[in-house]
Amino acid sequence: MIHSNWQGSHYEAGFQYGAQARQAGVCLLTKLPPNQAERLDFSRACLPLYERHFPQVLSEIRGIAAGQKVPFDRMAAFLLSMYAFTPDAHCSCFAFSQNGSTILGRNSDFFTWIEPVCDSAYYALDGAYPFIGNTTAWSELEDGLNACGLAAGLTYVYSDRRRPGLNAGMLVRCLLETCGSTDQAIAALERLPIASAQTITLADASGRIAVVECDCDRLEVRRPGPAEGAVFAANGFVSPRMRHGRPPAPNSQEDLFSLDRYQTLEQAFSRRPENPLAFAFDLLSGGQGFLCQYDRENGADTVWSAVYDLTGRRCWLAEGNPSRTPYREDQRLHPMW
Repeated sequence: MIHSNWQGSHYEAGFQYGAQARQAGVCLLTKLPPNQAERLDFSRACLPLYERHFPQVLSEIRGIAAGQKVPFDRMAAFLLSMYAFTPDAHCSCFAFSQNGSTILGRNSDFFTWIEPVCDSAYYALDGAYPFIGNTTAWSELEDGLNACGLAAGLTYVYSDRRRPGLNAGMLVRCLLETCGSTDQAIAALERLPIASAQTITLADASGRIAVVECDCDRLEVRRPGPAEGAVFAANGFVSPRMRHGRPPAPNSQEDLFSLDRYQTLEQAFSRRPENPLAFAFDLLSGGQGFLCQYDRENGADTVWSAVYDLTGRRCWLAEGNPSRTPYREDQRLHPMW
């Protein structure tokens, strides 16, 4: 994985990232998804909402475009339309509190060709909480942890509905940059315009955990019940109100066996782990059922796995499938604690 470093103003950090990539011979927009004209129109409709709710990231995108010497609208079309146009991202995420520890864990499952460009980024930008986050692109984030002890992780949910707003990766980025707790993150999601369908799992240092299921029309918050200590998600909504009118997940190679992964999480959390951290590593590594045991010959795999210990303010990252790749502690946020 790449380990990028973003510091200073949003524009300066973006410009440095784009320019360094260009100097290394990397054009960030080489491999563009289809429907570019439609995505361009959609991103233009999103711009006023970003200007109102998250203008900082637009400054960053302008800097990246300038550093890459490409038009801003092309860079924005790629980043602002992500997740709203059915990407093939299939992930598993959970959070739980047990024996005085609060843990969030996430496996990021994607095409194997993306592995060389996956990034574990460190952000310390002006006017924002410092944070670390992992992404298959840049600027948007799929999981991460900030200096306040808030962790967040997304899973994509298929939907044929979209509306101008912030997409899944930009929502996670916005929460880590601007929120200090699970409750603040939920309040932000309730007021932000949402473009795509996703779950966002949240956990903080106080032990508060939740899964937010949301799309452009609805939002539901799932919290653990009195007899439970965990929340978890794969690539489907669980709340009845959110499932209305949606096709069932196929549970096949097409969605990387989302139902099997969800059932593994459900079965695992029917028990109370004695050692929360060891339990999280074992679960994500496939030790308690199907979660990462993909056949790479089919072109997809777990491309990274992250564990965040919110109580101990520590985090670990496996830069590949955790059944084969060791977890290593990430200490980049330690000076902030």
